Amino acid sequence: MASSADAPLEGGLSSLRLTADKYRSILNDEKTGNTRWRYGGPPIFDTVNKLFEEERTHVWPEGSLEETVQNAIKSWEMELSHKIRLQDFKTINPDKFKLFVNGREGLSAEETLRLGSYNALLKNSLPEEFQYYKPEEESFESSHDAFRSALPRGFAWEILSVYSGPPNIAFKFRHWGYFEGNFKGHAPTGEMVQFLGLGVLKVDELLRAEEIEIYYDPGELFGGLLKGPPISETNTTDTGDNTAEKQSCPFTH
Repeated sequence: MASSADAPLEGGLSSLRLTADKYRSILNDEKTGNTRWRYGGPPIFDTVNKLFEEERTHVWPEGSLEETVQNAIKSWEMELSHKIRLQDFKTINPDKFKLFVNGREGLSAEETLRLGSYNALLKNSLPEEFQYYKPEEESFESSHDAFRSALPRGFAWEILSVYSGPPNIAFKFRHWGYFEGNFKGHAPTGEMVQFLGLGVLKVDELLRAEEIEIYYDPGELFGGLLKGPPISETNTTDTGDNTAEKQSCPFTH
């Protein structure tokens, strides 16, 4: 969501230009002179917004709980991916914030910001030989570069259902994009990659996030990203080299 939300999880190339964003209203109120941006200025989400609008499965009524939650998660992911100081965050209570993924130990606001949304969301307990993406070996920058390269149109995020209102908001979501660039040595397929998940968002009286719990199957995502043939091993040799076979995706068998 990556972005969550928009990216465990969406993203757009940053720019010094600040434009209105209908899904991340806090971005429209930012004053560039005070906020410290990771890439020099506020981000632009035009490309992924286009993907979202073309392929979302629901158009929620303006002001509905579903729209409010959807935009809140998008705004949180925007801050996590593009701001570098917790004091500039408006979507969380930094003193209480915890991120829990698939029942693992919670990450504090500082830890989540240091790791980045992809690394925080993609930790897993797969056997070593199947850990094609190893968050502990990735930096904030390298993780975002990897997914930005693989999903050049962005990683769109939508709410499918909301089951309860604040302060404990339970929801179901969908995260998707198109595998049109290389990913970790695997050639693109051009196909959609996506995963579904469940979440619980606990908010305070100011509607700032205090806890976020996310539950999903990483295999849904990596099954699509690892379908492409290994770029450096597109051919086997007569000597019995089966490296390409060894590097095939465990989730597609």
